[in-house]
Amino acid sequence: MMEWIAACRMEGIVIGVCTFLIIGLFHPVVVKAEYYWGTRCWWLFLLLGFAGIIGSIAVGDILLSSLLGVFSFSSFWTIKELFDQRKRVLKGWFPMNPRRKHEYGQI
Repeated sequence: MMEWIAACRMEGIVIGVCTFLIIGLFHPVVVKAEYYWGTRCWWLFLLLGFAGIIGSIAVGDILLSSLLGVFSFSSFWTIKELFDQRKRVLKGWFPMNPRRKHEYGQI
């Protein structure tokens, strides 16, 4: 499959589509992660980001290496988004997990 993509010079299009999908996948992940675990899970995305960087360096194929890089930096961006998502919950834009109400300083 990789040979066909390279032969048709489709690497850029595949990287673009996959980047779009990866970023799109991370949005609901941020919402769910903040809902269930709050901002405590930020370190998990840090580890995923570092794993993506290591994978990107280790893989020789430019397509996979690029996608691992996109995944890596999307994971890093998710850390910021987790804290922003908490602010959005406090503003009432997203539902608050009633089991974690005490973490938001509300009763």
